[in-house]
Formats: sequence, structure tokens, C-alpha cells
Amino acid sequence: MKLVIQGKNIDITESIRDYVGTKVEKAVAHFDYLLTEIDVHLSVEKNPRISPAKQVAEVTMYVNGSVVRAQESSENLYASIDMVADKIARQLRKYKEKRQDRTRETLRASEVLAESANVASLLENRTPELPAEVVRTKYFTMAPMTVEAAMEQLQVIDHDFYMFQNADTGEMNVIYERNHGGYGVIQPRKVAAQNGNGKGHQNHMEEFDIGAMELLHSR
Repeated sequence: MKLVIQGKNIDITESIRDYVGTKVEKAVAHFDYLLTEIDVHLSVEKNPRISPAKQVAEVTMYVNGSVVRAQESSENLYASIDMVADKIARQLRKYKEKRQDRTRETLRASEVLAESANVASLLENRTPELPAEVVRTKYFTMAPMTVEAAMEQLQVIDHDFYMFQNADTGEMNVIYERNHGGYGVIQPRKVAAQNGNGKGHQNHMEEFDIGAMELLHSR
């Protein structure tokens, strides 16, 4: 497992590096077999209107092709590191539980299909739909994924929205968490084919921009 520590507006001393290493390694001790790399970014938010300045600790973990992210801030850098270490431990537990749930569901589905004499009847009169709980990137390849996979990713990156390439349509979508409960997905609206002066393409982008503005105002 690779650990990278970087700083902004702060010198990363040996004592800070050792403290981060100890805290992060302890937090991921039971999950290190899942991890390929951990990036830690420490920074000081300098704002003359805010005193003392906020000390920010951000951790990005690469887990089997997915990203798990957490961020905490306080007036003390070591306190921020402590809090973000606790958060990544919780995030990894959540990720592992979801992974185990998916494995169990896959096994149960396989057993049902094996016992079924007529698989086609299982799919009869069924309409594709999102799960009932459609409830929210940095330094990683944006591989195509389903809405369900994007929703799971949203739940472990400590953000309130997530942009992804929809595997079914090939289009860029945004899934986000609404302030008043529930989740939403923004998709580009279908427009007429592009004309000679590129107007069609412009309209397409305008529709997506409008959707992004709606995200900011409707959450």
C-alpha cells in the first residue's frame, strides 16, 4: 500500500509525517488488503477574516478501482488528522459491508436462478427502476458505470454530488443528495442533431449547464 503525504501552505515536517503515518495505518489496519494507495493532503485555509486559520486534513483512498474520500478541519492540525482518521475507518467499514452485501446478494440470486425451471418467467412484466433509496472527483480514471454504482460511490466520497459517465447511455450524468431528502440524477436533454454552425452542440451543453444550475438551487 502506497502512502503519499502532501501539504499546501504548510511544511510537512518529519513529526507531522510520522503522526499521519501512524494514525492512517491504524485506521486502515483491517482493510489494507483492499487498498492500493492512500493520498493525504494537509492544508491551511488562510482567510484574513477567519482567525485562527482552519487546518484541513483530506484523505483519498483507492480501493479496488473505487475511491473513498474523507475530509475534516479544525483549528488544530493534529485534531483534524485524528478526526479524518476516525472517518476513513468508518468509511472503509461501510465499503466492506456493502461489498459483502453485494456478494451475498449475488450468491442468493445464483441459487434462485439455478433452482428456477423457467428463468424467463422471472423477468416477465418487470420494468427497470432505480432502488428506492437513491440517496451524493479527484485523481482517478472516470470509467463508465451504472447509476447504481455511481450512487454507491457517492456514499463513500464525502461529497454531496458525483459526476460519472453513464455506462448505459455514454453521457455525463451527475447524481446528488438533496437537502430536503432523497437523491437526484441530472442528465443531458436530447436535442436535435448538430447543424453546420455547431448550434446543436451548443444547445446540448446549455441543457446540461441548466441542469447543473438546478442542482445548486434545488438541493
